Amino acid sequence: MTAPRRIRHRLLGAALTVSTALLVVTAGTAGAVPETGNHEMGASIRAHDGVAPAGLAPAAVNSSVPGIDVSSYQGNVNWASYWSAGKKFAYVKATEGTGYQNAYFSQQYTGSYNVGMIRGAYHYGRPDLSGGAAQADYFVAHGGGWSKDGKTLPGTLDIEWGPNNACYGKTASQMVAWIKAFSDEYHAKTTRWPVIYTATSWWSQCTGNTGDFSSTNPLWVARYASSVGTLPYNWGFYTFWQYSSSPIDQDTFSADITRLKVLATG
Repeated sequence: MTAPRRIRHRLLGAALTVSTALLVVTAGTAGAVPETGNHEMGASIRAHDGVAPAGLAPAAVNSSVPGIDVSSYQGNVNWASYWSAGKKFAYVKATEGTGYQNAYFSQQYTGSYNVGMIRGAYHYGRPDLSGGAAQADYFVAHGGGWSKDGKTLPGTLDIEWGPNNACYGKTASQMVAWIKAFSDEYHAKTTRWPVIYTATSWWSQCTGNTGDFSSTNPLWVARYASSVGTLPYNWGFYTFWQYSSSPIDQDTFSADITRLKVLATG
């Protein structure tokens, strides 16, 4: 009986080692929390709508302010190189749901600021996990706040196709209510209305074009093409446009740098 016990102990030990290793890999790779996972901005939009050819630089970009957005997938970012390349603003993923924080947030958020960029934070919305107000609170508490220092942009709600269900199992009216709850709570906590990042196709599908946020919330539209095309319901213009994901998410602000500073100062 002694030999079988030793074998069993070795097997248990090996299983424990493998389990521990998996936990380490999971935490180290993306800082993921099982409740939420870790999704980068635009991943599901690109999968749904397709992507533009590499190197696309729409004409509108040449007359506006270029920027980028990052998440934990970029790790420690060499901000000096992007500043030298002309990028003037950045958005950094802070949170997702109410259980995920970007492990690289401090380096990315502070680093972009230190090289001279105007920067902001974004939250990946998960209406399937908790209420909009609860997620806004979590976002503000973990990097998504705002300060009137002239270099901090209002926080962004990233709302796009869900990992398990396109509209997170919600009706159009429920989705509009969820977004409004997030927006209202963020405003109550920071005095700023959050930017809303989305795609026209998702907004049409999941809100049914029944929610109007155009008078309060700046629009950040995702469309990987030579023009922004039709904008989501009732927005007459965009504030930001994510036009490419190559070699990193490429964004543009719709006006000049003085207007970007106005957005930052509120």
